[in-house]
Amino acid sequence: MEIEGTIKLIDETKTYGSKGFRKREVVITTDEQYPQHILVEFIQDKTDLLNDFKPGQPVKISINLRGREWTNPQGETKYFNSIQGWRIESLQQQDGSGEMPPVPPMEAFEPAEDLKEEDYDDLPF
Repeated sequence: MEIEGTIKLIDETKTYGSKGFRKREVVITTDEQYPQHILVEFIQDKTDLLNDFKPGQPVKISINLRGREWTNPQGETKYFNSIQGWRIESLQQQDGSGEMPPVPPMEAFEPAEDLKEEDYDDLPF
């Protein structure tokens, strides 16, 4: 699955437990009639994917939906959902993106005056 939107917030990487579990969260604001603020978490080595991004930047994030079950000490079962990102791409145009350069105005060109009639007759039909 993928979601698109503008980065609202990028949190710092946080480390948990003795094994060094890492997690970093980003909030994306969708661009629709009723914008949604979606929290996406990146874990372990994927936390570094957010290093080159900034708030206000339009992005597309590839995500997985995760769900888990937990039973508290009183025996009640609870369910939790999370959205985990595994790829993030900028939606802004990059320099050298393959777009044609702008064409200079007509006044920048000199008219060709040395053309002969036979120059126009080079078509094979």
